[in-house]
Amino acid sequence: QVYLVESGGGLVQAGGSLRLSCAASGRTFSSYTMGWFRQAAGKEREFVAAISRTGASTYYVDSVKGRFTISRDNAKDTVYLQMNSLKPEDTAVYYCAASAATARAMSAMNTNYWGQGTQVTVSS
Repeated sequence: QVYLVESGGGLVQAGGSLRLSCAASGRTFSSYTMGWFRQAAGKEREFVAAISRTGASTYYVDSVKGRFTISRDNAKDTVYLQMNSLKPEDTAVYYCAASAATARAMSAMNTNYWGQGTQVTVSS
């Protein structure tokens, strides 16, 4: 079992920045691909970013490329999502996820563990 706890969400104006953190406990953090998903009101959960076990490879949905950066610190069992140039359409609940799949293949279907989510609201 892996327990994931997100923090860092909040309300920010368009163009601003937020940094989400996800602290993991339980099984070996470094053995999992880590990722972030988001779910806006009335929409399905969507993939945002994933990072490989070592942190060497990262993947992003097209809509956040160049604005968001995923990173991980295996010594601290923590994964981060730095979000810059935020837009109102980034408003959603953001979920941390852990998967046994590769970072390239990570999806909601093959995610093993989820955090409880943290709200990000971007005002225009």
